[in-house]
Amino acid sequence: MANNQNNRVVVTGIGALTPLGLDMPTTWQALIDGKSGVDYITLCDREALEVKFAGEVKCFDPLNYIDRKEARRMDRFAQLAVAASREALADSGLQINGTNQHNIAVVVGSGIGGLTTLFEQIKVLMEKGPGRVSPFLAPMMISDMAAAQISIILGIKGLNLCTTSACSSSSDAIGVACELIRRGDADAALAGGSESIINPIGITAFSALRAVSFRNDEPQMASRPFDAERDGFVISEGACLLALESLAHARHRGANILAEIIAYGATADAFHMTQPDENGAGATRAMQLALSKGGLLPTDIDYINAHGTSTPLNDKTETLAIKIVFDEHACRIPVSSTKSMTGHMIGAAGAVEAAVCIQVIQNSLIPPTINLTHPDPECDLDYVPSVARPAEVTTALSNSFGFGGHNSVLVFRKYSEA
Repeated sequence: MANNQNNRVVVTGIGALTPLGLDMPTTWQALIDGKSGVDYITLCDREALEVKFAGEVKCFDPLNYIDRKEARRMDRFAQLAVAASREALADSGLQINGTNQHNIAVVVGSGIGGLTTLFEQIKVLMEKGPGRVSPFLAPMMISDMAAAQISIILGIKGLNLCTTSACSSSSDAIGVACELIRRGDADAALAGGSESIINPIGITAFSALRAVSFRNDEPQMASRPFDAERDGFVISEGACLLALESLAHARHRGANILAEIIAYGATADAFHMTQPDENGAGATRAMQLALSKGGLLPTDIDYINAHGTSTPLNDKTETLAIKIVFDEHACRIPVSSTKSMTGHMIGAAGAVEAAVCIQVIQNSLIPPTINLTHPDPECDLDYVPSVARPAEVTTALSNSFGFGGHNSVLVFRKYSEA
């Protein structure tokens, strides 16, 4: 990889709304404090649901970010995305105007899209007939509408698209946006993901699959990656966008550079709809590809933000893949799963965890894996249990693995002019 300003891509802004806070600083502080954002569901009636808890974005008012008329024509996942994009843009200091709007891209992943709107309008159809279904159903439910609404509201006229690859969606969005900038198709991009499926059909779909935790009596203890008593992930919602720029563009405008994206690696298991390859082969290849593309040795990685879903199969196979890729160095790398605190934000998860990697690099502090009280003998790496840990981190790797066998890996490094 040539090391010049034109193909180096840097991060200049972060925006995030998560179960831990309505912005990135609040979310980061909660992560460092080891707080859980999981609680009993309030966004819909939970009484009849088998799983009664989730990670909700609390106290979110779309009218703080979006005009009332526009907000009524957006599913919650798109509202969250627009809010995150505004924070990312403000954090970056990038001004969008007629001179640059055609050279900025928007790439926003969503695994599922406007499921809440679809669910509500199906009820209208069944109870009141087709004549009462909203004419805005189609544009509110499709997954690309988060990216589209950001483009419309912010006036961004470059390439605009949605990546949908289950739990890898927003990592892929960041990777795709990075490659767009690297090859000169954009000077800058807003990239990340958004998801909001906390409704009866969303909760029931994953509980019927037996993929989620059923710890209704202790929801904040339910997400327990790498713990021997883990029983599934916790459904959450949220959005996160990164402002990405070519190094030349960022330097030209005197931007504050938070980190550099070194590499993006993606593979497929070609194995099963929902289960990871039991040998971790796809995840292994994705990490190896990212290291190779970044010109990195395994010993260059100082921290791994694990996919770490708290499902029995994922945590075991991810541990195995890390051991294969990093060999003797695996036991020396701090690995944490912030899903232990945020829950699993599906299509937004990868972007939030990418942002966490950047915060780790910026703050020399690694967030913990909470609820890890009964170590699994098959998960025997350094998962930074319970308490945040000071550490000098120059290079961080973020894993995202999704249903359908999607494996996506991003690598970030502390910015250096050299």
